Amino acid sequence: MLLPLETLAERALREFEARNAAREQALTHARKLVRASARAIQAVHREDYKAAQNFLDEGRTIAQRLHTDLADYPDLFYAGYTQDALKEYAEANIVYSLIAGHPLPMPEDLQVPTNTYLRGLAEAVGELRRHTLNILRHGYSQRAETMLAYMDEIYGLLILMDYPDAITGGLRRLTDVARSLIERTRGDITLSLRLQEVETLLREWHQHQHKGA
Repeated sequence: MLLPLETLAERALREFEARNAAREQALTHARKLVRASARAIQAVHREDYKAAQNFLDEGRTIAQRLHTDLADYPDLFYAGYTQDALKEYAEANIVYSLIAGHPLPMPEDLQVPTNTYLRGLAEAVGELRRHTLNILRHGYSQRAETMLAYMDEIYGLLILMDYPDAITGGLRRLTDVARSLIERTRGDITLSLRLQEVETLLREWHQHQHKGA
């Protein structure tokens, strides 16, 4: 052989084999993390906070594995499938904390990149809306106002992030979606409050009629 390519071929094959194995493992962990995060959110909406915490603990273990396994492969760690899974993990922790009444975790608490965390925060608005609608099914409640206040604060942060999508990971679109969800939720709460006021007036009117009789 005129060129020393045999040694290069062996080295390249070893590197590619190791990288491919790391990628396949990361894909498996990413799917598991998305599943655990979704189950945690479902448990929160059932108000089964113990189950939610168990799923979040499972997610934390998986997220740590991603960090460890991909330490030598930063390009794989920052690949779309890995960051999307970590976004779901961040969202689940945010939703759990706000609805269950725990302190809001920060990116460093979850070991999630800031732009990935912010995307999870933006998507949490949809779950807060879902929780608010569940509250309103039983009538107007101050807790619904609290959820709306959380949503407003989140949006107030998101609109400050006026940077290209290449920097934020597509945060602008999620911010627009969050704004729409917040306005719809505000309308739902207002309608619920007005209905409650009408019901109260009708009840008082009926009571007055009975007394007059």
